[in-house]
Amino acid sequence: MTSQERSRLEELNRILQLDGVREQIAPVIVRAGAGLKQKQAALMTWEPIPLDVFGRGMPQEIRSAWVFVLRAGADTGAERHPNSHQRMMSMLGRGDMQTEEDGTWRSNVLVSEPNASLEQRWISIPPNVWHRPIIGKNSDWVVVSFHTVPAEELIEERPGSRAEGGTKRMTYLDR
Repeated sequence: MTSQERSRLEELNRILQLDGVREQIAPVIVRAGAGLKQKQAALMTWEPIPLDVFGRGMPQEIRSAWVFVLRAGADTGAERHPNSHQRMMSMLGRGDMQTEEDGTWRSNVLVSEPNASLEQRWISIPPNVWHRPIIGKNSDWVVVSFHTVPAEELIEERPGSRAEGGTKRMTYLDR
């Protein structure tokens, strides 16, 4: 991780530690968690967080923020974002946000303990990097994710057939 990227994650981490920010995110987590309970077949649910929740300290390149609740025991499959740099923090629970490098999946186990190092709680995923969350069997995993495109423009690509050009493309708000 570059010093510039570490600084960016430290800045986002500081903002997420503010009591007022956590209080405003809590209902989003509750709603997304309730959605996962209602959708028994779903591997995850999500909801965008309005950027004004974070106040004026948000880095300028951050254009959307999200809460994702990922089901215990799930492997949600490979995905990538061709139009966004993703920065993600483990908020509740733990999981392995694997990233693909040179055809090999690399493990990045993330935890939610506040005293854990930045690298144990955060991951930075540049555009077009395949990643896949694998969640432990004991509890759902709640993460907060920041992207460099507005919520309505965030593209998710998943592996697809050759007829689909190799990937399936969609936006989260259309799912």
